[in-house]
Amino acid sequence: MSPEQKALVKETWRQVAPMADTAARVFYDRLFEIDATTRLLFKSTNLAEQRRKLIQALTVVVQGLHHLEALVPALADLGRRHAQYGVKAGHYEMVGAALLWTLEQGLGSAWTPDVKAAWSNAYALLADVMEAAAGEPTSVPDHVAQNHEATCVSAMPMATTA
Repeated sequence: MSPEQKALVKETWRQVAPMADTAARVFYDRLFEIDATTRLLFKSTNLAEQRRKLIQALTVVVQGLHHLEALVPALADLGRRHAQYGVKAGHYEMVGAALLWTLEQGLGSAWTPDVKAAWSNAYALLADVMEAAAGEPTSVPDHVAQNHEATCVSAMPMATTA
């Protein structure tokens, strides 16, 4: 990703942040609409808590785009854990489609071709790392893996928004 794309992702994420819970709700509604089988992955999940975790994880990713050396290992751990939860390779495409659609709805006229390209590249980076690591054993203890965002958040230096 170019520095300009990273800046666009960061800038537009700041616009989404005030409506984060609504955006997460729209995201999951869209994901379940696109691929009803994904709903089964969440059958025993508290969706309000899952929405919070989604927003927290996306915030960490957005902040981490300027620190890929720290972000990549955290994403790899997240990918390994998601494989344990039953996430398959095909799910990443559906999640990406739901995410981009949600961002488009939330950003309205701020969703430009450049913003779409930036978010598409950011998601491709995230998904590629997670998917590649999915077949590897997890490198975190089971008690930590139960807290989906713990490794991702603790492994990332929290960058200030600039």
